Amino acid sequence: MKYELQKMLLAAVIPLFLLLVIGLMKFLETGMDWDFTHLGIYPMEQRGVFGIFAHPLVHASWRHLLANAFPLFFLTWCLYYFYQDIASLILIIIWLLEGGLTFCIGHPGWHVGASGIIYGLAFFLFFSGLLRRHVPLIAVALLVTFLYGGLVWNMFPHFVKATTSWEGHLSGAVAGIACALLFRHKGPQREDPFADEEPEDPVLLLRNDKNAEMEHENEG
Repeated sequence: MKYELQKMLLAAVIPLFLLLVIGLMKFLETGMDWDFTHLGIYPMEQRGVFGIFAHPLVHASWRHLLANAFPLFFLTWCLYYFYQDIASLILIIIWLLEGGLTFCIGHPGWHVGASGIIYGLAFFLFFSGLLRRHVPLIAVALLVTFLYGGLVWNMFPHFVKATTSWEGHLSGAVAGIACALLFRHKGPQREDPFADEEPEDPVLLLRNDKNAEMEHENEG
């Protein structure tokens, strides 16, 4: 019980740190009357390259930030709790791949916010759970589907507002699926029920069979 509590608390460190940085960025932007929008992604232009690294930390408004805060915390926590050995690598790959794809396919304008990361984590947790066929991870996949299944529609331009970066959402989904496939053999796996059984010696089996036949003949 104590170990599980420690594991849960440790899994919350990175998510809380991310939220702290995002909140601090928005606090400085608001309090100092600054504009951090230029730290976002501007597709296919040099001024938008740095945004590949920085765009999840910038949000258009406090409402935008608060809408992303809980799903970002929860999904990142799930990542670090269930995939602790490879969690940081997966987060970095989703972060950069989602940003890079958004830079390539996004419509002109500044793309900011952590929603692309959220999509990446949601799709990774869902597909990774199914691919591994590991009961706890399948349960996580179903929970993610229940909580965030409706987000799928925000990946397509016909279902979102003109100001919503559906390209960022789609890029995050692609990044999450790619990580699920790439790391399907790493991290937690379904236990093999026969893993602890020692292989039987065929020579010994043959001898036992012969002994059984001889006893049967003697009885006859």
